[in-house]
Amino acid sequence: MTERLLQFIWQFQYFNKNELTTITGELVQIIFAGQWNTNQGPDFSDAQIKIGNTTWAGTVELHIKTSDWNKHNHQSDSNYENVILHVVWEDDGNRNSIPDVLPVFELKDRISKILLSRYEELMNAESFIPCEKNIHAVRDITWKSWKDRLLVERLLRKANRFEAYLKQNNYHWEETFWWLLAKNFGLKVNTEAFEAVAKSIPINILAKHKGQIHQLEALLLGQAGLLQGDFTDDYPVMLQKEYKFYKKAYSLQPCSSPVFFLRMRPGNFPTIRLAQLAMLVHESAHLFAKIKEAESVKNVKEWFDVTANDYWHYHYRFDDESAFKKKHLGASMIDNIIINTVVPVLFAYGNYQNENRYKEKALRWLEETAAEKNAITKGFQQLKIENKNAFDSQALIELKNEYCNRKRCLECGVGNAVLKG
Repeated sequence: MTERLLQFIWQFQYFNKNELTTITGELVQIIFAGQWNTNQGPDFSDAQIKIGNTTWAGTVELHIKTSDWNKHNHQSDSNYENVILHVVWEDDGNRNSIPDVLPVFELKDRISKILLSRYEELMNAESFIPCEKNIHAVRDITWKSWKDRLLVERLLRKANRFEAYLKQNNYHWEETFWWLLAKNFGLKVNTEAFEAVAKSIPINILAKHKGQIHQLEALLLGQAGLLQGDFTDDYPVMLQKEYKFYKKAYSLQPCSSPVFFLRMRPGNFPTIRLAQLAMLVHESAHLFAKIKEAESVKNVKEWFDVTANDYWHYHYRFDDESAFKKKHLGASMIDNIIINTVVPVLFAYGNYQNENRYKEKALRWLEETAAEKNAITKGFQQLKIENKNAFDSQALIELKNEYCNRKRCLECGVGNAVLKG
């Protein structure tokens, strides 16, 4: 038994409630078990318990043993002066320093052994997810409501992380979107470097040069440290000259974070991604403002459907010619940007402005975007769990990372359903 399991059992009243009495024989009627308190103080607040002929309103504290009251020093803590019932797994008879008027209620012989066995099985499971053997018994309506909550939790957590970016630029949403967009273009390998590049060039400077693609490339590639060295191709030599001029004109400081090419597909090389990012700036203006007003995710995807300029049709790196191939951003990369940047920032904006229409649109766009395919979603699909769009895949990723991996079954809608059986 753990205190968290005991809290779960009390919260949902998963015990035999026939002829309830305190350890001294007083009749107990639970009118309201209380609200689970995750902050400092007693475990449940606003409870209503009838003991004998008197109805009490206050807090409830739970422990494995009665003596834990003293071990946790509650006898000297004013936060526990309003406790009306001390619920324990086992009364060990040690009630020193517990107020005489505080009733003690023991649960040990009132809890289903099946529930305890299921919980132990979940905690000891070493499978892909703890409830793998029982997950198929969970009803569709439970899955749907839990996925909704998982996705909102995920987007709210990301929104809280964005707060740090907004504080850095005085809540300039367009600039914040640019930083996060550049970070996304870097993928996992070059995330840090691309974010640093974006932060090193104010968006108003890029706006001045949006009409000249080679100037945008010079700024982005130069700040990334990719225009250093001696080149033979005319194009990188020209970019070098442009960058040298604007670096001095704007007092730019090149980024110290290195970019990486190793163990990457050529299409994801930082040169290509920065060239595509430059083209996106070249072809769009006030992009986040447009995204906020867009009704269809299809339109947004069209705005991101960019191709790096002609030089890159024959190159992945400077001075290294390759077979002709247009460097489209690609449908999978566009979906990645929708899922990991567009939707989270749009949801965060709606949350910050307290406008549900933006949050609802963000969720709808995930439903209209292809599901992610990775080790987590494949694991769930092997268990026959639906993954038909990005709404599903994002919820499943949240479930796996934040609940299954941490064995938070007691806080999980699916885990609750499995325990209840």
